[in-house]
Amino acid sequence: MSLLDKFKQKDKVALSKIITLVENQSPGYQNLLAQVYPDTGKAYRIGITGPPGSGKSSLVDRLTFNISNQGKSVGIIAVDPTSPFTGGALLGDRIRMQNLTTLENVFIRSMASRGSFGGLAKTTKEVSLVLDAFGKDYIIIETVGVGQVELDVVDTCDTTVVVFVPESGDSIQAMKAGLMEIADIIVVNKSDREGAESMVFELESILDLKRGKIGWEYPVISTQAVNNIGIEKLLQKIFDHRQFITENGFFEKHRKEQIKSEIKKLIEHKLKEITEKRVEKIFDIEKIVEKVLARKDDPYSAAERFLKEANLS
Repeated sequence: MSLLDKFKQKDKVALSKIITLVENQSPGYQNLLAQVYPDTGKAYRIGITGPPGSGKSSLVDRLTFNISNQGKSVGIIAVDPTSPFTGGALLGDRIRMQNLTTLENVFIRSMASRGSFGGLAKTTKEVSLVLDAFGKDYIIIETVGVGQVELDVVDTCDTTVVVFVPESGDSIQAMKAGLMEIADIIVVNKSDREGAESMVFELESILDLKRGKIGWEYPVISTQAVNNIGIEKLLQKIFDHRQFITENGFFEKHRKEQIKSEIKKLIEHKLKEITEKRVEKIFDIEKIVEKVLARKDDPYSAAERFLKEANLS
């Protein structure tokens, strides 16, 4: 039986192997994705992002447990910093989600960011497609936790939850132009700490500027993930957001934009490969560099000549 056949029979070992092929961008991985793609489009993707130390993994743990208790299947993609020694995930979020490992309907995968700067690994979206095709009802994606640049999550997920802690303080002012803009739901985790109430008030004030534009309330939820406080309310708001965007056409519109973005990205990647090969074939790039350095040529004219000779202009 082929790897793909085992995958379609819900073999978790086959799932792990296919994810590894995709994550490593092994030869033929895109063909694998093309074959499983018809079975995708059913899972709902939830993004959990925010600064380091905000308790994202604990929130994912409790949310997943609650979703699982409702009889739903969950796939978790936890993106961690890359180990400088192994190239793999440095922290390994599965260690912090040990309670979930015994649940049959939960699958957890840690991924290394591998130099990506948008909070996700390079192939996070593709791995989410594999989990979708495997039959997961919900896919929860936890970003690496690097702060303001974690904007890729909005291009991958349907609902984005941004997590803060009371100690964030003045950093809210710095982050509201980035993380605050992509948030569908805001969480103030570790809300038993000093300053939590004032932070909720500050966030409510910031979000008042967004409310009313599309009709969504942009709720601010206080939680204590380690004590399982506020998790049911957060999960209900996620369900409410799903209902809201579905009923108002935003879900389909957002999915179309995601597909358009993915097609463009793939085309750009292929064109880059083709262009690099043609540059090597048509141009002696090192010779041109020497001429440009000596100011006997310029990069703009050189690029135009290449485009004409490669019939790309």
